[in-house]
Amino acid sequence: MNQSQSFQAAAWRRLKKNKGAVFGLVIIMLATLIAIFAYFIAPDSSPYANRIIVEIDGKKPGFKQEFIKVKKDKDVASTGFFQQLLSGKEDVHYYIPITNHEEKTDSIIVQKYIDEGVSERQAYHKSQLHEKAITQLKFPIGTDKYGRDILSRIIVGTRVSLSVGLITVIISLSIGLILGSLAGYFRGRTDDIIMWFINVIWSIPTLLLVFAITLALGKGFWQVFIAVGLTMWVNVARLVRGQVLGVRELEYVEASKALGYSNFRIIVRHIWPNIMGPVMVIAASNFASAIVIEAGLSFLGIGVQPPQPSWGLMIKENYNFIITQNPMLALAPGFAIMLLVLAFNLLGNGLRDALNVRGRI
Repeated sequence: MNQSQSFQAAAWRRLKKNKGAVFGLVIIMLATLIAIFAYFIAPDSSPYANRIIVEIDGKKPGFKQEFIKVKKDKDVASTGFFQQLLSGKEDVHYYIPITNHEEKTDSIIVQKYIDEGVSERQAYHKSQLHEKAITQLKFPIGTDKYGRDILSRIIVGTRVSLSVGLITVIISLSIGLILGSLAGYFRGRTDDIIMWFINVIWSIPTLLLVFAITLALGKGFWQVFIAVGLTMWVNVARLVRGQVLGVRELEYVEASKALGYSNFRIIVRHIWPNIMGPVMVIAASNFASAIVIEAGLSFLGIGVQPPQPSWGLMIKENYNFIITQNPMLALAPGFAIMLLVLAFNLLGNGLRDALNVRGRI
């Protein structure tokens, strides 16, 4: 036990010296905090950051606009802390863009913004308005073609990318560890059958397999997680099989067999803890790959469905702006994907060096 703890402490020291791995770890931790508290951080805290204001569509980064807040006709239920944490808080009023306003005794007269140089005079009784009727909102990264805040949708979209990575890693590790361990430990006919199955799955292009599973399960949030997870276990299984083949003949495994321990206990309690280093490295790699695959599926329209924000879906919705006046609408989610994938790859490389995978059996 002390030996295991000392190895972990030494690995952690080596990891901390790797600046790239530390940078990746910091980015991942920040992204995790952003994903958890997305609706408290995002300027648009409505569900899915889906506040549509079509009059201000396709605006450039740094755009500012004055709004008058008009109460909704229906009563909006109050939102508790945990409900807002999970799904956001519905707006209790409409945001109507204006160019100027004039206060009267019991009303406010505004020029409603319609388009550049086009406005319409409107009057609202103060009973229709929020207490602070006039407000100015800033859109640091601009607005999409529906007038939604790009920054808010990137923040909320962090949940999708991290969630698909986490679920994918859980599914791929579960299947890969079990099948790889069975193949490596029992060898013989069991190994032949499992390796045949792995080779069949390996021969199918990943994206094609994801398409097939997605079409079978249907489009949606959870379906894309399962589809990606079911395609990424092969790498884990092959790695685990090789590791188990290497350690099954070692003395501590032979001693466990001599003591009469069951095969299940030997694999789970004695073999798995000693092969977790390489598995953690490939898990980080799978996490990054899952983010890219999910973005690709959403871009093609068979991943996460609107209005739920996904970085890939945001690129799809705004990619035509790249060759027009506002490329940042599509580039911003692309940068977010690049940064998160880079963070996981840097962490994976750091883990490989820190755990000294090549030097271990």
